[in-house]
Amino acid sequence: MRHKDGKKSWTIVWPEGTVHREADGYLRQYEGSGTQRTYAYYLVDHLRWLERECLQREAVTFRDLERYMGIVGAEVRMPLGEPWRVGKRPYRDAALSTAAACLKGFYLRQASLGINTDLKRDLDKDRLPTRADRTRSFLGHLGAVQQANPLAPVRVRRRHPKMLPEGTRERLDAVVNTARDRLLVSWLSDGGFRIGEMCGLHLSDLHLRDGAACGECRTPHVHICHRPGNENDAAAKTKYEWKVEAGTVTGGLIKRVSRDMIRTYVEYMTTEFPRQQATHGMLMVQLRGEDYGRPWAPVGARRMLGRAGVRAGLGKIKPHAFRHSFTTAVLDAAKGNLLIARDAGGWASATTVDEVYGHVDVHDPDFDLALRTVWGEQA
Repeated sequence: MRHKDGKKSWTIVWPEGTVHREADGYLRQYEGSGTQRTYAYYLVDHLRWLERECLQREAVTFRDLERYMGIVGAEVRMPLGEPWRVGKRPYRDAALSTAAACLKGFYLRQASLGINTDLKRDLDKDRLPTRADRTRSFLGHLGAVQQANPLAPVRVRRRHPKMLPEGTRERLDAVVNTARDRLLVSWLSDGGFRIGEMCGLHLSDLHLRDGAACGECRTPHVHICHRPGNENDAAAKTKYEWKVEAGTVTGGLIKRVSRDMIRTYVEYMTTEFPRQQATHGMLMVQLRGEDYGRPWAPVGARRMLGRAGVRAGLGKIKPHAFRHSFTTAVLDAAKGNLLIARDAGGWASATTVDEVYGHVDVHDPDFDLALRTVWGEQA
């Protein structure tokens, strides 16, 4: 449901068109956030499975929920029954964790309404706080226990993320067809943007001169502002406070801009940007077809990069690989300074940077010297 201010709400309806009352009540808790949409898709999949299995919400047991998680991809030791979601890939770890959080929240809310209260005892578990919990907490002041989700899989951090092949940027520049596409490659490479941030940029967010009027950064920069009402449904993940004062954007997540990013921006704006048709004020626009001049959606950017990667002989290139490569490069250049890497990439916590990217190059001279000292060998 699209509201007058451009925002959207998500709910679930029965096949005959009536609103699913229990699901709607649960999703209303997340009104105005991206979580509502995500949970709506995970919850409708689960509700369809209940219909197929002839299970009533009032009679669902913890074992039923474990079986469902096993069917969508979790590792559980029990008979799973008939296949579910035939033709679709199983959920991966992140999706399984999100689905587990959605199911736990849904059934705990049912229990708070007096429905299936026995299930609450199995879902409402506690655990001791971890070191990461204490790091994220101010001065480590946490309670004795933390909430746990027995449906969630064991979290495994992938310490070596998938990065771009060597020479990707140069090879993509040689095969992309438009100045807009060169701008996208440049900004993803030098800025570490998420694709939602990139396609959600407004022209007013760009302060590409020294000493901009916002007064928040002396050098050229951009403001990443969370706008859920964008026409192309692109929205920044980070939700820092921002506002417009006297026509100038302030706040949001501030990211520095390189000279090459400014160069590709000028090329795009002076050769391809349809100024008269673009009344929406967004940076990335469609350049062909019936939607000429309309905002460019993230799915279009992903498809363009995928096709360009194949033409360049690199295979399918994904936008997030640019972010992995950017963060790793910044961390190496900053000699392991997690705070610099966190702020450069716009991470909410340095803990994430440490757990995913914080590894030593096995060919680093200091690393080699330390090992040879232990082994008693000469360099």
